Amino acid sequence: MVGSRLVERLSDKGYAVIILTRGKPGNKHNITYARWDIDKQIIDDDAIAKADYIIHLAGANVGEKRWTKKRKREILESRVKSGQLLVSALKRVDHKVKAVISASAIGWYGADPMIPNTNPFDETAPHSNDFLGDTCHKWEQSILPVADIGIRLVLLRTGIVLSNQGGALKEFKRPLKLGVATVLGSGRQIISWIHIEDLVDLYLRAIEDSGFQGIYNAVSPDPVSNKALVTELAKETRQGKFSINMPVP
Repeated sequence: MVGSRLVERLSDKGYAVIILTRGKPGNKHNITYARWDIDKQIIDDDAIAKADYIIHLAGANVGEKRWTKKRKREILESRVKSGQLLVSALKRVDHKVKAVISASAIGWYGADPMIPNTNPFDETAPHSNDFLGDTCHKWEQSILPVADIGIRLVLLRTGIVLSNQGGALKEFKRPLKLGVATVLGSGRQIISWIHIEDLVDLYLRAIEDSGFQGIYNAVSPDPVSNKALVTELAKETRQGKFSINMPVP
């Protein structure tokens, strides 16, 4: 979802986009597709050689399936192996890459220790010892060597991305269409969210502003509770529309 919108915005700004894919290479709608296979650690060297910037969004969907041992391994390895493959290619291929911008996630921090959290997390906080925290740590570690070889590296720890095109917002809406507002437990769980257009703007800024470097939390400054989110969506549903402008809890 994020990648599709980002490609649209990049194309609108005149960038030539190469998408690394497990499918067949080729060209479609002015987009070039190049081959990679993270399990076999294969990548199209020519795509790396042509690139001015690399945006790393690869990773199995965390919320798509039940977290079996197999699925948890897929979630971790899809992120770590893809990062390792990019680093390996950048060390091996003669390239002109100016910056690498990589996704990460606020799963790094774990749950808020209290509601409301009187000491909000910032980018210096240690990673949580749960599955998501460990996954984010290994994910970031896999791409960090980029900085060691002299390439500007930006890591965007992303919250829940809200878009009418799918993702988490679609799942929040689903029961509301049946007239059911589903608040989880106490409803006080904090949701750090970001509008998809704001997230895409951050990726574009990370490309174009050489002052961007290091780790950033890609979230709205106004997190909301689960109850506030569901309540607002329920109100908008009754009015025949959906909104992704959330009130402060």
